[in-house]
Amino acid sequence: MPAITALIHTKNDALRLGRTLETLYPCDQIVVVDHGSQDGTLHVAREYGARVVASASEAADRNYLPADAEWVLCLDPRESLTEGLAASLFEWKTEHVAGDASAFAVFVREETAQGWLENPAAQTRLVRANWDRWKSMLPPNDPAAVALEGELLRFVLP
Repeated sequence: MPAITALIHTKNDALRLGRTLETLYPCDQIVVVDHGSQDGTLHVAREYGARVVASASEAADRNYLPADAEWVLCLDPRESLTEGLAASLFEWKTEHVAGDASAFAVFVREETAQGWLENPAAQTRLVRANWDRWKSMLPPNDPAAVALEGELLRFVLP
């Protein structure tokens, strides 16, 4: 069964990070890369058992991943997995076979003052740890990425 490492880049996200971490139960490990938080972000991350890595720069790359990372689920600290996406990840882990796609996408719903907006295009978020197209905090969209069922919820309102 493939292991999933959640990767989250943070900076002063103490007020929203707990909600994100609370939903990552399908993940085998969590890595929080902190970019100089001055609030309780690091405390929250450690409370949920995340491995915290301090970053001296705004750069984002795979160097923050543990050596044993197989698959990486990239999240923004304002995002949470729905129960449907969590179930889809559990199912993917139990049914995954070698030779499958190297990238998977998820749909994102964003909270706005007018209500929830659904992005019609799935975003690439689950990739092999050695995926060579990944150059920033979130992987670039891959048109060949297979969409998983369920959604990420992005909370943007206070």
